[in-house]
Amino acid sequence: MAKKMPQRQCVGCREMKNKQDLWRILRTPEDEVFLDPTGKKNGRGAYICKNQACLEKARSTKGLERSLHRVIEDEVYDRLLKEFKESNE
Repeated sequence: MAKKMPQRQCVGCREMKNKQDLWRILRTPEDEVFLDPTGKKNGRGAYICKNQACLEKARSTKGLERSLHRVIEDEVYDRLLKEFKESNE
């Protein structure tokens, strides 16, 4: 029997996708927010598609803020956007 893939919902487009097709954004116990490429770091996570449009949508709808239970400043979104672009190259 084939192994079942874990599903997660993107905080941008709200679609259910395979966990491996999404990126995890992490809020650490120290209240830092950053991209978790391994998906294994300790803290509260939110998942987002690997495209810029979903990040922009999550920003406008405050989906990421709801998932991480904290207000996210513009500089954090700018840093995440930069990390997205670097990872997609």
